Amino acid sequence: MTSRHKHNHSRRDFLQAAVAAGTTLPLAGNWTAAEAAEKRSANEKLNLAVIGVAGRGGSNLAGVSGENIVVLCDIDAQRLDAAAAKHPKAKTTDDYRRVFDVKDLDGVVVSTPDHMHAIPVVAALKRGLAVYCEKPLTHSIHEARVISRLTAERKAVTQMGNQIHNHPLNNYRRVVEMVQGGVIGEVRRVHVWQGGGVRVGQRVKQGTPPKHVNYDRWLGPAPARPFHTSHFHFNWRYWWDFGGGQLADFVCHYMDLPYWSLGLKYPSRVHATGQKGHNGDNQCPNKMKVDYHFDATEDRPAVHITWYHGGLKPKGAESYGKSSAVLFEGSDGRVLADYTTRKLFMAAGKEAKPVKPTITDSVGHHNEFLQAIRSGNTNTTCNFRYGALLSECGHLGNLSYRLGQKKITWDAAAAQAVDCPEAAAIVKREYRKGWTL
Repeated sequence: MTSRHKHNHSRRDFLQAAVAAGTTLPLAGNWTAAEAAEKRSANEKLNLAVIGVAGRGGSNLAGVSGENIVVLCDIDAQRLDAAAAKHPKAKTTDDYRRVFDVKDLDGVVVSTPDHMHAIPVVAALKRGLAVYCEKPLTHSIHEARVISRLTAERKAVTQMGNQIHNHPLNNYRRVVEMVQGGVIGEVRRVHVWQGGGVRVGQRVKQGTPPKHVNYDRWLGPAPARPFHTSHFHFNWRYWWDFGGGQLADFVCHYMDLPYWSLGLKYPSRVHATGQKGHNGDNQCPNKMKVDYHFDATEDRPAVHITWYHGGLKPKGAESYGKSSAVLFEGSDGRVLADYTTRKLFMAAGKEAKPVKPTITDSVGHHNEFLQAIRSGNTNTTCNFRYGALLSECGHLGNLSYRLGQKKITWDAAAAQAVDCPEAAAIVKREYRKGWTL
């Protein structure tokens, strides 16, 4: 064993030994974001913990690396050691619970697989910590509602890891200004298509978890099942126990634009159709179309949105030359946009009126979160109250599909599908024994 590995293991063992000895280290302060900001110097570095350090976790770790990284957590020792090499002063552990034994934390960054988002997020919020969590915010509608409510109650600084929301080109912001400024008139129809590839494959023969992986902790609240590489790193997102397929993976990126532009919250009706790849045994559909209906409000007319992925697109989409895009259809014209570009198509006889700037340019997604911790600002542009809405949108599409591609009427106030008792087990999933929210 190299000296570096000995050092990493000794730091990891520190937290585990504390628990074995019955030692309880002080918890983070139980105060609101504003109160925490008052206790901190404006130029003082923040003390952050990072749970999940590879993949998106690695990107998020890099995004906050200018602060004090005091704890790193991952169930994969190889990935944990690689991250620890860049942050040698950080303690390490493979158990998220030990993160909260460390005193003086300001915030936590969560980048685990979807099924393990809610538990550490809720633990952090209950301790008065700021929290950044990858999209989708949760693995179920119930988790989304719990986190949204707790975020509001705790007056917490939060940010969902929906980095396109704060893209440096600010394209989404300019589109939101156009739509909200009435450039294309009333918007009643939106099409959203996502053209990225979907992995399909046969489940490999049952294997043994690698020695450097704590597989039981990776499973977390999910049902116990044998180890298969086809549902492990990255591929987990195509199995219902761990993820929500292509829809859950991208809905927060692309539906962000219509939700932000039109002030959407909960659809009243949802209908999903789709199919799995014929050569794959993954559970989530490779092709999918989801129709969402949003009732009219005092501020806007009723809106119908259709989501497409896996090669499905709206009629005429080829003429736009975009593999992925959002198309707003208004009474006076259309706006086509993707992450970095936008194009306006005015109806015959209509002229585009000047757009008044109303949204400040992005300071960066991670930077907005860090600035919010320092200032006590609980209204980051992708806070958990908003992130929960986007995440629930994806969950509702999957709910309809999993119920046999059934049209569902959604009672948002009660968080249940009307006259559909079988939906309850999907809305609120059962956790494995020993795991609670």
